[in-house]
Amino acid sequence: MAVDSPVSERSTVTALLLLTFATGLVDAVSVLELGHVFVANMTGNIVFLGFWLAPHSTVDVTAALVAFVCFVIGAVFGGRLARHLDSDVRRWLGITLGAEVVLLLALSILAATGVFDYVNNTKLFLIAGLAVTFGVQNATARQFGIQELSTTVLTTTISSIGFDSRLAGGTGERGRLRYSVVLLLCGGAGVGAAMTRFFVAPVIALAAVVVGVAGAIFWFGNRPAEAA
Repeated sequence: MAVDSPVSERSTVTALLLLTFATGLVDAVSVLELGHVFVANMTGNIVFLGFWLAPHSTVDVTAALVAFVCFVIGAVFGGRLARHLDSDVRRWLGITLGAEVVLLLALSILAATGVFDYVNNTKLFLIAGLAVTFGVQNATARQFGIQELSTTVLTTTISSIGFDSRLAGGTGERGRLRYSVVLLLCGGAGVGAAMTRFFVAPVIALAAVVVGVAGAIFWFGNRPAEAA
């Protein structure tokens, strides 16, 4: 059963779209700098794990396994937070997204100072931290029951664009939202990819800022009745 957002529907969608943009930023870092692994989109990692049977594959399957396991751990943690704190949704979201901001900032500082490298085995700690973070985010976002806004996965959204399109005999319902999700994830990845040409840690810090803005919307935004 979907939880009732503490803010208006428009503000809720805006906050979740910002979280989607943050996903694009961080997956750009993980794919381009951490060994072609996803820390938020687990579909790709499952495919990569299948490459374990190909010994000469260039994919870092160890990194994919670490990302997958840690994403699940993050989802478990996110689920426990949701079940223990959802009696006060605003507080639950504040704590959850606040923790995500702190973790992202900590990871960006550790990466910037060289504690976590991008090429040796310490990158696995960075991958693990990012995967936990986005596991929590995904578990949190899906509680709103908005199919298009899991914030980390697009396959169903893209399928729905085609299925509900006028070409398929549909009405094009929710098309604007679905295209926005696709464009923002792509835009986040594009910005992240462009920034990683010059630096990496600030991209993670930027993701923290974006998540922080989303958290502020949930924390300070008007309740639905007040917004109306």
